Amino acid sequence: MKVSRLVAALASGLLFGVGLALSGMMDPQKVLGFLDLAGAWDPSLAFVLAGAVGISALGYAIKGRLDRPAFALRFAVPENRRPDGRLLSGAALFGIGWGLAGLCPGPALAGVVLGLPEVALFVAAMLTGMLLYRLLAERPARTVGAGL
Repeated sequence: MKVSRLVAALASGLLFGVGLALSGMMDPQKVLGFLDLAGAWDPSLAFVLAGAVGISALGYAIKGRLDRPAFALRFAVPENRRPDGRLLSGAALFGIGWGLAGLCPGPALAGVVLGLPEVALFVAAMLTGMLLYRLLAERPARTVGAGL
C-alpha cells in the first residue's frame, strides 16, 4: 500500500474516532438512552445520524463528478442493491448487539485504543465472532455426496 493511502487511512480513522468521541457514541449509556424509546429517551444521537447521512450524501454527490478516487484505482461501491437473507440477518444481529451492549464496532475499537477497559470484552467477543464467520460461513460449500 502506498504511503499516501496509509496517511489518508490514518487521517480518516483519526477523524472518525474524534467524531465518535465528540458525539458520545463511545458511551454505551448514551447509545442505550437513544434506543430507549419508551423510557428516558435521549434524542441527541439522532443529530449524529443526520450529520452522518448528510456527509454520506455529500460524498456520493462528489463521487458522481469524479472519474476515480484520489487514493484508489476505482470507487468501492456495492453493486448489488437487493437485500438478501445474509444482509437482513446480519443487520438484525448487529442491531440486537447494539441494543444489548450499546456499542458497535467503530466506537468499540476507538474505546480500546483510548484504553477504556469496559469495551475490551465486547471487542474480544466481536473478534471471536469475526473469526467464527471466517471459519464457518466463508468455507467452500460441500457438494452433495462428497466424501461418500
